[in-house]
Amino acid sequence: MSIQAAYNNWSTTYDADENLTRDLDQIVTRETLMDLRCKSVVEIGCGTGKNTLLLSQIALEVYAIDFSAQMIEKAKEKVRSANVVFVTEDITKQWTYHNESADLVTCNLVLEHIEDLSLIFSEASRVLVKGGYFFICELHPFRQYQGTKANFKRHEEFIEIPAFVHHLSDFFNTAKKYGFLLEDFQEWWHEQDQNKPPRLVSILFRK
Repeated sequence: MSIQAAYNNWSTTYDADENLTRDLDQIVTRETLMDLRCKSVVEIGCGTGKNTLLLSQIALEVYAIDFSAQMIEKAKEKVRSANVVFVTEDITKQWTYHNESADLVTCNLVLEHIEDLSLIFSEASRVLVKGGYFFICELHPFRQYQGTKANFKRHEEFIEIPAFVHHLSDFFNTAKKYGFLLEDFQEWWHEQDQNKPPRLVSILFRK
């Protein structure tokens, strides 16, 4: 099953399924970004809108992007803020946003499904104003080394979504290549993750 087809399928139960990674990501994003104030935010991989409402509260306008039309339909049911525009778009192609038009680009639980990080960082750098932030929160590569992938259950079958491993150095080296400076780096555990590798890594870059 393709990545896009998998997320279209998962959209019907994504919010209801037990998912510690999804829940922790929402906590991490709120803790990291809640004190920012932005004119314009581009949210990459908005999914069912789990972080979109927060972004609508810290920004004058939010462009929430996902390549799964079904995920976006679920997001529209939850987030009715007038300052949010939902867009169905493939982020592995050039984004439909003007140069230096955003103060913040966010990318949550998306990059594991992107083979080449270069275009994502290149486009983030292009659309951000100087001094703008690029926030990434992803499944920690230590978990990926153990074989962990995004997955969901459908008709008693577990469906794993295709993923690519990006080492921590991949994030930092690609960021440096496209003119980003490291602002903050954190590793995160869910309260049920005692004596386990970190579940998530969050990185805040500044252009």
